[in-house]
Amino acid sequence: MCLFITILLLAGPRAGILIWWLLDRALWGQAFSRFLWPVLGFLFLPWTTLVYVYVSTGGVMGLEWVWLALALFIDISSYAGSGYAHLD
Repeated sequence: MCLFITILLLAGPRAGILIWWLLDRALWGQAFSRFLWPVLGFLFLPWTTLVYVYVSTGGVMGLEWVWLALALFIDISSYAGSGYAHLD
């Protein structure tokens, strides 16, 4: 069960990025000026990338920074949690 949850947490946002990019490439083009940033986001910070695309349409301001910070925290904690679990 733990392996299933880990796979879901790691593959879930990446699958979401891929599906969302296939369905609405124009939105992704508005959010990112270069192709390199979404690729790096796909590899290293998938939750942050998803939230950034969602909030960046009108510019990031106000409460949207909190959502970005929360997504960044989730991405970093997923890496830190997996490293902590393998210390034994």
